[in-house]
Amino acid sequence: MSIKKNKLLASGKETLRPNSDIKLKKELGLLDGVAIIVGIIIGAGIFVSPKGVLKSSGSIGLGLIVWVLSGLLSMIGALCYAELGTMIPKSGGDYAYINEAFGPLPAFLYLWVALLVLVPTGNAITALTFAQYILQPAWPTCEPPYEAVRLLAAVIICLLTVINCYNVKWATRVQDIFTGTKILALVIIVIAGMWVLASGKTENFKNPMSNTNPEPGFIALAFYSGLFSYSGWNYLNFVTEELKEPYKNLPRAIWISMPLVTIIYVLTNIAYFVVLTRDELLASDAVAVTFGDKLLGVMSWIMPFFVACSTFGALNGAIFASSRLFFVGARQGHLPKAIALINIDRFTPVPSLVFLCFITLVLLIIKDVYVLINYLSFVEALFTTLSVSGLLWLRCKRPDAERPIKVNIIFPIIFFIICLFLVTLPFYVSPWEVGIGLVLIISGIPMYLIFIYWKDKPLWLIRISDSFNLVCAKMFLCVLEDGKRNH
Repeated sequence: MSIKKNKLLASGKETLRPNSDIKLKKELGLLDGVAIIVGIIIGAGIFVSPKGVLKSSGSIGLGLIVWVLSGLLSMIGALCYAELGTMIPKSGGDYAYINEAFGPLPAFLYLWVALLVLVPTGNAITALTFAQYILQPAWPTCEPPYEAVRLLAAVIICLLTVINCYNVKWATRVQDIFTGTKILALVIIVIAGMWVLASGKTENFKNPMSNTNPEPGFIALAFYSGLFSYSGWNYLNFVTEELKEPYKNLPRAIWISMPLVTIIYVLTNIAYFVVLTRDELLASDAVAVTFGDKLLGVMSWIMPFFVACSTFGALNGAIFASSRLFFVGARQGHLPKAIALINIDRFTPVPSLVFLCFITLVLLIIKDVYVLINYLSFVEALFTTLSVSGLLWLRCKRPDAERPIKVNIIFPIIFFIICLFLVTLPFYVSPWEVGIGLVLIISGIPMYLIFIYWKDKPLWLIRISDSFNLVCAKMFLCVLEDGKRNH
């Protein structure tokens, strides 16, 4: 047994002392940063259901405009987060920024809904999508049995958790490879569509604005669908502390990733519109598969394979980044201390990864986990609005603070106004979902008062907490990182 392990096991208290040698390492370069952003943004959405934008906008022309503007808006948001990420160079993304700007209660409420709904639900649905497309060839005439889909989803979640626990470089190599794979898939779609377009098939574009729905509510819903497909642009901010030269590589990764994703998305949608009619696209639940069936003939099987690869890479990136969110929350004292522990050999936040895996597996037990997605958009948009309002507040509160990246004030103002519109609109369009979302957020207040705000806890509760932390430390061979960050 190594000297470090002997030291760890020699004393129970030793496991819960900060260790200056054990901390998350800066192992992510610029390519890894780009792979995380692109790999998480490009999940199943662009392959499976671009019809959401078309259905709400009504026309091909307006739909393409929405895709372009959604990309530009996401770019503005990412640049605002670049300022936040370099001014507050801590991992945790929105949690760290909300905590810095508005204090512990709003930050805890974000952590609470991220823990219960946002992160594990997104991961569970991504894993189920992966399993669905992997198993579909075995059931060519019907849907695969849900139990088989759920079992495979659970296996892949556990596998990726093990990879992320074992080695950061392994996780980033997986991310790099599968990001390349999904870009290759979209390039194939674009080339095939352009080939058909060059051959003279232009009838779908003769009246591009035909059937346009001009009502503001439907246009907003179209933007919701478009922005949902770009979601993930802020995930690199979750791992800022592991990024080499974050002041340089964070904005560079954003400048590379966001235009790349926007161009790919727009060209992919043009390819879809060239090959598929408006009615065919609206009738399809998996647009890329329908595209492949119509155009690729005997090679059409590659589209379900590429969808599976895309979801696999997106799930890996989400597990890697979001586990750091819970790690930072625990380090701040907003979750059990055990989740802030780092493995002494691998320098990975193993308890946080295992904890996230467990919560995600629990959600897989829910028969209709997809129903939770109805509550995600509003809650996520609300906290994104809070984060960007934090940027504006910090400009007033700390005008002289060091800002290695400082965007023009017009960008956060534009982003804040649009986010505010996207937050208020659902109150009229889908009040039930908004109500449930607000209940989820408010339910975190008593948890905060009991476990965070209440300082004079009874001795038995403190002993239970210490025992749990100690068991996790010994089980996973972990210690707290350098105490200098625990403030």
